[in-house]
Parts: sequence; C-alpha cells; structure tokens
Amino acid sequence: AKMSPSLFNFVEAKKKFATSAKHALAGKTGKNLVNAFNQIPGSETEKKTTLDQALRGVLGDQIVEPKSSCDEYLSLIYLSIDCVTEGICSATTPFVLLGDVLDCLPLHQCDKIFSFVEENVSTWKSNSFYTAGKNYLLRMCNDLLRRLSKSQNTVFCGRIQLFLARLFPLSEKSGLNLQSQFNLDNITVFNKNEQESSLGQKHAEEKEDGMEVEEGEMGEEDAPAPCSIPIDYNLYRKFWTLQDYFRNPVQCYDKVSWITFVKYSEETLAVFKSYKLDDMQASKRKLEDLRTSGGDHVYFAKFLTSEKLMDLQLSDSNFRRHILLQYLILFQYLKGQVKFKSSSSVLNDDQGSWIEETSKLVYQLLREIPPDGDKFATMVEHILSTEENWNSWKNEGCPSFVKERTVDDKPKRPTRKRQAPEDFLGKGPDRKIFMGNDELTRLWNLNHDNMDACKSESREFIPSLDDFFSEAIEQADPANMVEDEYKVVRNPNYGWRALRLLSRRSPHFFQPTNQKFKSLADYLDSMVSKLAKELPKDVPSEEIKTGEEDDDDNGDNLLKDSNDSPSIQNKMVTNQQMDDVAAKLGARWKTLATHLEMKAAELREIETDSEDVDMQAKLLLVAWQDREGTQATVDNLAAALNVAGFSQIAENLSEG
Repeated sequence: AKMSPSLFNFVEAKKKFATSAKHALAGKTGKNLVNAFNQIPGSETEKKTTLDQALRGVLGDQIVEPKSSCDEYLSLIYLSIDCVTEGICSATTPFVLLGDVLDCLPLHQCDKIFSFVEENVSTWKSNSFYTAGKNYLLRMCNDLLRRLSKSQNTVFCGRIQLFLARLFPLSEKSGLNLQSQFNLDNITVFNKNEQESSLGQKHAEEKEDGMEVEEGEMGEEDAPAPCSIPIDYNLYRKFWTLQDYFRNPVQCYDKVSWITFVKYSEETLAVFKSYKLDDMQASKRKLEDLRTSGGDHVYFAKFLTSEKLMDLQLSDSNFRRHILLQYLILFQYLKGQVKFKSSSSVLNDDQGSWIEETSKLVYQLLREIPPDGDKFATMVEHILSTEENWNSWKNEGCPSFVKERTVDDKPKRPTRKRQAPEDFLGKGPDRKIFMGNDELTRLWNLNHDNMDACKSESREFIPSLDDFFSEAIEQADPANMVEDEYKVVRNPNYGWRALRLLSRRSPHFFQPTNQKFKSLADYLDSMVSKLAKELPKDVPSEEIKTGEEDDDDNGDNLLKDSNDSPSIQNKMVTNQQMDDVAAKLGARWKTLATHLEMKAAELREIETDSEDVDMQAKLLLVAWQDREGTQATVDNLAAALNVAGFSQIAENLSEG
C-alpha cells in the first residue's frame, strides 16, 4: 500500500521560520531562511504564506520590547526584501511589515522609518515590488497624514506628498485633481465683530507712543520705518475677507460676490501701491540673520490674523508676495478653460478686462517688492504658464506621455501564399493594378491608360509664345516708353525660362546668325522683335486668355462637384449639450450607461468620484466623449438615448 503524503504542519513550519529569521538577523545573512524554506515539506504557496506570518510574528516580538532605535525593525524589513528577491515570500510582505511598524511607533520614530522608505523609492518602483505594493504604500502614507498635524508637522507632510509624487507616474489619476475641486475646509478665521476690535483711535495713539519709546531704546540704525498706512477695522475686515474668495473662486461668477470682490481688491491693492517697500537694508539684514542662524526659520501653514500684526504684515515683503500670488492663481482659474466647470461659470467682457488690468498691476507690484522683485515676477510668470499646459493636459483626459507607434487600422486584403496574376496585373473585376504601396496604387489607377493621361490637355504646362512674350512685346514698343532697366528681359529668371521656351516652340532659336550679343537681354530683345512681327495682331490677347479661363472655370466646377459629394459631417457634442442631457437624466444615468457600452469598473469609478447624480451623469458623458473621440457626435448620442428609452431627451438634443 502507498504511503499517504504527510499533511503540512503550519505551527511547526512557522516556528522553524521564526527561528531561522532570528538567526538570519543575528548573522546578517538570509541563507538560513533559504535553507529552511527548501527543507520544510509542502507546497510553495503554503510555505510562502507561513513565512509571511513568521516574519510578522518576529516583528511583533521586536515591537513589544522597548527600543531606543529603529535599526532592528529596518534589518527585518531588509531581510523581507531579500526573501522577495529569492522568491520565498510574498511581494507584499515588506509593505505589510512597514505598515505594522508605522502603526505601532510614535511620530518621532516614524520620521526615521519614513526616511528609510524615501531612500528605497527605486526598490519600490522596480518590477518585483511596484504592482504588489503601490496600494499598500498609498494606504500607509494616508494613515500617516491622518496622524500628522498640517500646521505642526508641515515638513513631514510635505515629505510624504513628495514621496508619493516620486513613486507614482504623472498619469496616475488617483493623484490628480481632475474635477478641479477646492479645499473648502481651509477657512481663514479673523475677528468679524467690530465692537471687539482693538483697532480704535486710542489704541493707535498708544501704539505710536509705545513705538517712540521702542525706537529710542533700539537706536537709529535698527529703528523700523514708521507705518504710514491708515489701518482701521474696515481695512482689516476687507483684507481678510478676500481669503474666502481665494479659498473658493467659484464665488466670483456670482454678480453680487464679484462686486464685493472687486471693491475689496481695489482697496487692498491701492494700499500696496501707495505704501511701497523701497528700503533694501531691512531685507539685507533678514538675509544675514538667516545665514548666521544656519538657515533655520519658522514656517506657518496658516495666516496669523491678529489685528496687532496688521501693520507689520503689510510691511513684510514675503507676506505681500503671498497675497499677490494668490491673485494671479485666482485669475488664471477664472480665465482658464476647465473641463468640469459649469456652463454658467463664464466671465463677461467687463470682468475679463478688469482681470487683465489688475493682472498687470499685480505684476508691477511684484517687481517693486525687494529683494529681487524682477526675478521673482519673471519666475512666477513662467510657473503659471507651465500650469496652463498642465490644465490643458487634464482637459484632454490625461493622455499618456509615451507616444506609441501608430497602427494602421485599415482592413488589410486577405493575402494568399501565392497571388493570382489578376490580383496585380489589372485583370480582375475592377481592373485595378496593385503597386505594393497604397499611394502608388492610387496614382497608377487614376486612369486606365497612363499614356493617354500623360497626353491630356490638363497635363500641358508649357505656355504659348504669345502668352509668355506678350509683356515683353508690349514693353519693347517705343510708344509705351518703358526704360530698359525695368523691362522683364533684364530679369535673369525670366531670361532662363524664355530660352527654354524658345528651344521648344520657336524656329528662330536654332537659326544661325552673324550678330554678336553682349548679354542675354540683348539677344532676347532681338528675338522679341522677330516674334512681334510673326504673332497675329488681329486676335487680341484677351480672347486667347478667355478660352483658358473657361477651361480653368470648368476645372474649378469639377473640383466643386467632387467636393460636394454626400459626406455627412455630424456635429460634435458640446459641453452645454452634455450639461442639459445630464440634468435631464439625473439618477437614471445608469440606464444610458449600458447602451453607451461603459464597463462596470468605469461606473464604479464615476460613483466614487461624486455623490451628486447630476455630476455622475456628466462624468458618464465626459468618459464616453473621451473614449469615442471624433465619433462623439450628436447623432450617435441621440441614437443611444432613443434605444435607452429617452426619446424626448434625444429629440431635444437633435433640435438643439
């Protein structure tokens, strides 16, 4: 009787793997694990799964023991990477271990672990790890961002964002703001109660007195320039109210909000224009202080909106640059073409002209802010121009940056192993001769008899003698009083063509003569005089030209007839039409989706992108338009609507 195969013992295998892993960590080599993997009986899948669990168990033991450094954790993760390379554990194991470590450690140790993640970005992007681990890394980074404070751990948050940008390609749609959504939670809080405001007359007087005492103590060189801006509560309120428009630019398309925005902006920019920062010494002192302190400085992710800081903020060059740059970003969005903008989000002519004038003023103010104002303004202008390219790329549906070779989509003729003679000798039913190239075949078969085609009158390009020399004969007549230097026979180009024509059409060209000519123009003068005697004088040149013009007209008519062939050019679906159809469909958009041949994965993506049913319907139509390209016509959409049972919507679409 045959021996039945022994069952795989998970518990024993896990113990052996855990022991081997600890020996491997102590000896800093993975050979023990590879040997243990080969000796333990069982299938590859069972052993890989067991080793994954064993490594997580070893990590759990390490985490339980308090440690001052993270070296042991990193050694285990390095070991798991080697195991993946050797093919003895799952490709997801290093990422699972990283997630466990980051979940269990405090933030100051997470910083060290994340430095390891950043240094090994080339490993994560390799073929062995990228597909298996990209979702784990994304989830791990999002979990870290939830634990971090955007105001306190700003640098750490920025490192995570930069790592994700390096890890994922530019075309990764999960990292793109395709619908141009804004961070509406970024609300700037300031004092909106005028009664609680400290910007009163008494406060201003006390402040001036206090500044005088401070100036006397500080000395002449370090004394700040006195603030000449009349700061009151109205200026404070209007200035910080503008941040709400920068937070949500869509408000600017509302007429009432636009009037408020323009009024507050003009007052703010007038303050910037009237109070210019023309003293370079303060900026130089700041740069020197930064150099001496090693470049460390405090960065605040939010604006400080205290009333007491208002005069200092308006005197700060960096603060002014922040505000002016916000204006330029807002203007670019309002003027730009964004795919998911509502059809009502359009500026009128007055708004467009105001934005143009204000943009020039903002750039002028940027150039006047020290230090290096011109350089900073030029750099901002360049960055915003590249941003327009980025927006147009997103509007086009984020096409791949890798250009693939074009594939000929034309249906190919079924080839035989050995072609029949009638296929290429013009003896088939259509008597078409195949030359081995589509363009050559087309040219060869324009006419059944190529010699007749070459002899046709339409192929006659050489002009007649009377047409070509008519101008020269007219200029040679003394009655017309044309000076020699202005005659066409003096033109070398004309002379070269005249010799070629005479050699083909005139018998005088080959007749011997004893005359000696100093130049080509003298020879042509003699030929023109001979031709003038021979050409018929009773037939006006206008009649000759009339015949040729009739021929040209006939040719033009033929061209027009050929161009008027019945080719139907369907209108493409516009953004306004898609808005109308989406509004009428509403929650019934899935019924249309099946008739537009949309995949289930695309429908799930639409549902996750937006919860609004009208926006979901709009996303469906946009995805269909991106896929169909030039075939996204009104007729095709109307046909799909009719089949789906929306005949009324289809009828309105066709009429519109």
